[in-house]
Amino acid sequence: MKNLLVEIVSPSGKIFTGEATGLKAPGVQGSFEVLNNHAPMIAAFEVGTIRITVPSGNRITFATSGGFLEVMNNTVTVLAESAELESEIDVERAKRSEERAKIILAEAGDSVDRVRAQATLERARNRVRAAMGAVGSD
Repeated sequence: MKNLLVEIVSPSGKIFTGEATGLKAPGVQGSFEVLNNHAPMIAAFEVGTIRITVPSGNRITFATSGGFLEVMNNTVTVLAESAELESEIDVERAKRSEERAKIILAEAGDSVDRVRAQATLERARNRVRAAMGAVGSD
């Protein structure tokens, strides 16, 4: 099986570069997978996890808060708002962020703060889920 070249970039810099046999992403219209010889495309993705299967068969998972992905000539370029390796997520910090967002949501009414707090809550929960998936994994 031929491989893909995957590069994940965020505003903080290059997060990952390497070969993969596949990549799964949380598309805005549903999750999708990219394999060798995938048709060229540009897709938006949302809060969720990006899973990369490397040639050894191991999986690398990143918690992401959304962005865009381009596939061209077996190269996948991911432009992420944020991407954090599941094993590097500070679970306690993510849980504290989740709790703060819940408090703001309870007090916000219909304000802009409510929209921001809901987005913060979604990102925090995603980070906790991704990190908990890392427990006991390779």
